[in-house]
Amino acid sequence: MNTDFLIIGGGIAGVSAAARLSELGSVALVETESNLAHHASGRSAALYEPRYGAPAVVELSLASGDHFRSHPDLLTPRGLLIVAKAEEGDAFRHDVDTMHMTPVTPDEARSMVPVLNDQVAFAAHADHAWDIDTDLLLQNFAREARSRGARIATGAPVTAITRTATGWTVTAGGEDFTATTLINAAGAWVDVIAKMAGVQPLGFQPNRRSMARIPAPGGHDLSRWPMIFGAGETWYAKPDAGALIVSPAEEHPMDPHDAWADDMVLAEGLARYEEMVSEPVTRLISNWAGLRTFSPDRVLVIGRDARDPAFFWLAGQGGYGFQSSPAASQLAADLIGGRATGLSADLVAALDPARFG
Repeated sequence: MNTDFLIIGGGIAGVSAAARLSELGSVALVETESNLAHHASGRSAALYEPRYGAPAVVELSLASGDHFRSHPDLLTPRGLLIVAKAEEGDAFRHDVDTMHMTPVTPDEARSMVPVLNDQVAFAAHADHAWDIDTDLLLQNFAREARSRGARIATGAPVTAITRTATGWTVTAGGEDFTATTLINAAGAWVDVIAKMAGVQPLGFQPNRRSMARIPAPGGHDLSRWPMIFGAGETWYAKPDAGALIVSPAEEHPMDPHDAWADDMVLAEGLARYEEMVSEPVTRLISNWAGLRTFSPDRVLVIGRDARDPAFFWLAGQGGYGFQSSPAASQLAADLIGGRATGLSADLVAALDPARFG
């Protein structure tokens, strides 16, 4: 198949890029798994909290706000609550400052989350956090791409990449795809794809993050509870479909693979959560893990490779892939199309792969 743009990776980064690039030319996307968003995108906490992350990530997430607000049903109000023990004051104050939160009393925190116990010495709340309907966002982008003729091929692992005089030939799922520009949106595998293409890897590191789903504590109605963070992001909990997702918020370096939760790490994270609540965890409904992949400076990488401009990086989303995807994909299309980006020059430079030399 001959295309202008070939995207490797069917997570939110690749699918959103397919939608944007379909306005500029022919697009094909190849994904190893049999369904889209199988790995990190399918295991997201699904929160839009634009103040979360490094400054460049925050700017990109804020720039995505118009897209979320202009598409019905993508966002549902959730709110965010940070709680801390007496000895965690420094981490608490740092979180409050960086995430633009308002301190509240422990009693006010308990009015929002009745199971919080007397270990809560500090608390802060913010309204600027929303649940993302991640499946709707992904399907909207996929529908947009297909409506303009983009081909999305699942069950198509990449087995060979060859640089040609006019671009690339990629063998995926036993089929050859040719393209002028190759977009590397392969999540935890982005450096693997770069090596296959003969491009210098940039040093991305996948990190495991585990999750457990537990029954609603004390049988409470969780629908209006905010997402809860331990100070310094040592754990978090989020209502989800009548249950509660609890994560130890670990970042354990891993090689790219189909991740699963580590029982000991999960138990340690659940213990940190239990320190702050009155209801013990008596059973798990399910558990899973995903890989959050970061560049060396923990900021997304969006731009043409410094040595081979026909190779485009759309990588290092970390834990910010869904909430930054509208602006990230638009920036990718603007850079590939040679258009003005609408973003600050400083932000574009902060995301440029050339920063790694």
